[in-house]
Amino acid sequence: MGHTCNSIIINAPYDKVFDISNDIPRWTELFGGEYKKAEVVKKEANKITFRLTDDEDKSWVSWRLLFKDNYFTYAERHEPKFPFKFMKIIWLYTPKPEGTELVWIQHFEMDDKAKFNDEQVEGFINKHSKENLLIFKEAIEKEAKK
Repeated sequence: MGHTCNSIIINAPYDKVFDISNDIPRWTELFGGEYKKAEVVKKEANKITFRLTDDEDKSWVSWRLLFKDNYFTYAERHEPKFPFKFMKIIWLYTPKPEGTELVWIQHFEMDDKAKFNDEQVEGFINKHSKENLLIFKEAIEKEAKK
């Protein structure tokens, strides 16, 4: 199984960090062009079902549970799961004196028929997570100063 954990401190209040980071349509901006489209399919209570489309026109649906009062979100890739057997994502938010720490944890297993194995995908995710967290930081800090 694959597992990654990456974090960054964003110099902005918790509410701002949580709200912007969970604004799905903004993910086309916040994930540095990784997604060509990010569409909310359905919202019910604290659950958001959404569709992401990458730059190769591959789409998948995921769902996300927002636990703002408890400082975390939980998400899973729903359909199609391939190239994963499963993909679970937790985002943790911790208020700190210098801002809000945002931690991304991804736990997954690649399908046996996938092009890449767990270890290779861990490397990709770690690289992209670090790059994307910097984009989140810049965008949120810029907006927090307004």
